Amino acid sequence: MMRTQQVPPCPAPVWAPPGDAVEIRPARPDDEERIRRFLAGLSARTRHLRFFTDVDGRSASVVRALLAVDDRRDVLLAVAGEAVVGHVMGFTGGAADVEVAVVVTDEWQGRGIGSRLVRRLLRRASVNGARTVGMDVLGDNRKVLAMVRRLWPEAVMRVSCGTVEVTAPVEPRG
Repeated sequence: MMRTQQVPPCPAPVWAPPGDAVEIRPARPDDEERIRRFLAGLSARTRHLRFFTDVDGRSASVVRALLAVDDRRDVLLAVAGEAVVGHVMGFTGGAADVEVAVVVTDEWQGRGIGSRLVRRLLRRASVNGARTVGMDVLGDNRKVLAMVRRLWPEAVMRVSCGTVEVTAPVEPRG
């Protein structure tokens, strides 16, 4: 006699607010614990795509580096309630006028938060004279590469050792 296996029902969809329900704001010194929780909540794949390695979010030096703001570095956070759901940092002194790195928690990806963070950071950088933006993106980071193609169709992309070096004008078209 053949037994049939009963398939469990699909879970009900979980409602989550749209990406515009988050506040984009500058990082503050009191954000250390929020950043620590943010890093701990990222999947290993998301951490790898952003940092190119697995990062120990408990490390005080990593947390401080992600919050460091000075005349060469700017940091913005996407915050939902008390939780950090996105982080973008820009720094000057690289090949482009401003180099950018962005990451959004897995649960909030695909809602435009990364694009909003990057746009806001670049507006701030352009006030200080930045005209070009650069990013290093892992070749298999399809979401960020799609964002780059959408925002900067004229971007120059060079493949080097598994990464894509992106250079584009600060003012995105998208």
